[in-house]
Amino acid sequence: MSDSVKTISVHGARVHNLKNIDVEIPLGKKVAIAGVSGSGKSSLALGVLYAEGSRRYLESLSTYTRRRMTEASHAQVDSVEHVPAALALRQRPGVPNIRSTFGTSTELLNHLRLMFSRLGSHVCPHCGKLQPPSLASARTMIQTCRDCGKEYETPGAESFAFNSAGACPYCEGTGVMRVPDENTYVPDKNLTIDQGAVAPWNSLMWSLMTDVCRAMGVRTDVPFKDLTPEEVEIVYRGPLVKKHIFYHSKNNTSAGEMDFTYYSAENTVLNSLKKVKDEKGLARVEKFLKTDICPHCNGSRLNEKVLSTILHGKNLAQASALTLDDLIKWIDEIPSTLPDEMNAMVSDMIKEFHSVAARLVELGLGYLSLDRSAATLSTGERQRVQFSRAVRNKTTGVLYVLDEPSIGMHPANLKGLTGVMDDLVRDGNSVLLVDHDTQVLRHADYMIELGPEAGKNGGRVIAQGTVGEIEKNPASIIAPFLSGEKEIRVRAKNPNPFAKGKIHLETKAVHTVQPLCVEIPKGALTVVTGVSGSGKTTLVLECLLPALQSLCNGAALPEHVASIQVDGIKRADLIDATPIGINVRSTVATYANIHDNLRKLFARTADAKAIKYKAGDFSYNTGKLRCPDCDGTGEVSLDMQFLPDVDIVCPTCKGSRYSKDAEKVRYNGMTLPEIMDFTVDEALEKFEGIGTKDIAPIITPLKTLHNLGLGYLTLGEATPALSGGEAQRLKLASEMGRRQDESVFIFDEPTIGLHPKDVQTLLKVFQSLLDQGATVIVIEHDLDVIRNADWIIDMGPGGGNAGGRVVASGTPEQIKACAESKTGKFL
Repeated sequence: MSDSVKTISVHGARVHNLKNIDVEIPLGKKVAIAGVSGSGKSSLALGVLYAEGSRRYLESLSTYTRRRMTEASHAQVDSVEHVPAALALRQRPGVPNIRSTFGTSTELLNHLRLMFSRLGSHVCPHCGKLQPPSLASARTMIQTCRDCGKEYETPGAESFAFNSAGACPYCEGTGVMRVPDENTYVPDKNLTIDQGAVAPWNSLMWSLMTDVCRAMGVRTDVPFKDLTPEEVEIVYRGPLVKKHIFYHSKNNTSAGEMDFTYYSAENTVLNSLKKVKDEKGLARVEKFLKTDICPHCNGSRLNEKVLSTILHGKNLAQASALTLDDLIKWIDEIPSTLPDEMNAMVSDMIKEFHSVAARLVELGLGYLSLDRSAATLSTGERQRVQFSRAVRNKTTGVLYVLDEPSIGMHPANLKGLTGVMDDLVRDGNSVLLVDHDTQVLRHADYMIELGPEAGKNGGRVIAQGTVGEIEKNPASIIAPFLSGEKEIRVRAKNPNPFAKGKIHLETKAVHTVQPLCVEIPKGALTVVTGVSGSGKTTLVLECLLPALQSLCNGAALPEHVASIQVDGIKRADLIDATPIGINVRSTVATYANIHDNLRKLFARTADAKAIKYKAGDFSYNTGKLRCPDCDGTGEVSLDMQFLPDVDIVCPTCKGSRYSKDAEKVRYNGMTLPEIMDFTVDEALEKFEGIGTKDIAPIITPLKTLHNLGLGYLTLGEATPALSGGEAQRLKLASEMGRRQDESVFIFDEPTIGLHPKDVQTLLKVFQSLLDQGATVIVIEHDLDVIRNADWIIDMGPGGGNAGGRVVASGTPEQIKACAESKTGKFL
């Protein structure tokens, strides 16, 4: 790019709520876009700059190539000049498939496989003896065994891959198998075997298996629950032996004697699974199966030949099971175990490994093991893997658009993130980041702030300049939070958090988390903190939540929970950031039960009665008044022949979802399509101005949404498109305004996507729940939320094996005073 071109010029951007804005974005810098939730940040970053950067790059490719790629549509903008090819590292990376692991997604496993291939001790296939490593064996594939003198071929790196030659033949390299689930064998233990207690025998095996079972010495005429452990073992897993039985047919008077092989419940399922030939056959046996760790490779995904190669006392599965922190130490010890002649080779391999691993450790992922399934990584962990790959690729001249890169990161891990951005810029790239974390925003070279509010009242540039210039700008909303002048303090200190009682939880060891004993105050705000991988999710979502739900439902506690003691709790709900609904038919109005009441309201009007419209006719999903061209979705799909289909706003209804006939019915001068286009706040103002009793069912949920800080959302906005933070608050809409003394609400990182000003609103929502008597428990990294807690449980001190215990419990002041607490240092 020419030295004279120093900015990307955007003119007339109108994507979503952007108000025809013009803006200059410096190239070769770290540029932050700030603003309250819904102010238009992502619209500018992803909807304009990334959309145009990626589209123009794709348009430079041949038509043949473009057919196999997702095409980007033109952004609603007059012009975008000097935009480089763009890559987006999104807030929610896709969930990888079952074959992907932390090792494969970071390519660290490639380096490790090469080490085992070139530096490991391989087993001679002729005599079975382990052969020591040597430079000669590393340089050529054909070796002569030192013990038997026969030649053999040493395996290459590809032979150690579980996605090809190195795969376990039983699970085909996935590490998991469909295996019989003994919990399904006897669904009702009050029945006798004669009454059909053993379910697999009823649907998969001959009815006379009951007679064979009796011949095995099992009582078949007593309730299954009364059988001895030895009898139960015979039913579940007895041997395949022949028994001489006397049988009597249930359908007629025939009887006879025969020798018949005994098939236990487990062997019955395995036998049926082996014979499956079609979907119908699989459906019969599927209900008796579960997905479990492959018993042949113990989940390593690798075959026996691969596992026979040893390097520094470990096979590939054992090395892959180490955390990255421990693996680095292990690899650094390898040179001392090899002949001196191999030093040059091994040092090069270790250097390459460190070049990848160091960045991941800086990003706080040193607690993960290479064999960890990528599908089990959190959103923040997957995003950080993306970042490390971006830097490793050593691109130049690219615009990197980072969408909320600080998600899931403890303040202690943010230094690694800012280091990634520095490296990208140092390599000649431009970085554009959308974020709310002031620690990340302060690291930007330049900032553009959108606002002043959200939705229709946002979409304007209210401030721009360096961080120092923004801090001095009176129009800026983020300025006082950047400078530290404004501390978010919403809640008064609770002098006695345990005044209303406590939840006492004891857990067994699970994953890398040690056995724990914690106490959580009832009717208070508890925040669970700690660096990534310290055990927060395991403690709260895998132990506490299912234990509370088991307690409420009268079910058995999860296996890894030793005990839980609490009185007066009848429900426990998780409020997380998963999207609401699966398609555009789910809207804010339908989810908050506003649309149903609007339909009833319109059905009572004189206009509707005159045309004989009922409430059901006003449904945009099934009613008469839905748009016939888009079928009430508000958008249509265009067939682009050899290019991918493109979804556009329906040209008939202009996105309103309704036909023109809907305009014939008005309430107080307004049509239903017009109301669905109002923001929550606009609708609240309109209906409060009417003041009649019949609109109370509409005003109440509108007020709730306003109090949740969602007043800027339009009633017709599709819920799957809402941010994680918006989805969480919308899920609370039905909970507000009623007593919650018997309720526990658990929030998983609710500040995702929230501006500091929005965090204030969130804390007020927490306070409202607490005022109603609820117990609120939050997993969080945001320091403002942590400061406002009544009680903190700080996990750590590190991640993985370096964490998994409670470092400190107490008030924010007590955590601040704890020298071992990393959270305390930042408080």
